[in-house]
Amino acid sequence: MCRNITTLRGLEPAATPAEIEAGARQYVRKISGVQKTSRATEVAFERAVAEITEVTTRLLTELPPRKQPPKTEPPLRRSSSSTAEA
Repeated sequence: MCRNITTLRGLEPAATPAEIEAGARQYVRKISGVQKTSRATEVAFERAVAEITEVTTRLLTELPPRKQPPKTEPPLRRSSSSTAEA
């Protein structure tokens, strides 16, 4: 698993709901140590992802614009740009 969660603030175009959820999912995986949910972990895991997605969406809309875009693209954009180039 990647050690760094990609910066979503300042992306052009703005971060999509899927990118925000992917970041939330990566964060929950990292802090919980749960890579694959089981019956015992699924409800709590998915609730945490949903709540963090909601809070992150609100945060990104409330922060002022960045002066410079982030240095790296989110993983979902990397895979689509390599497909577009192929």
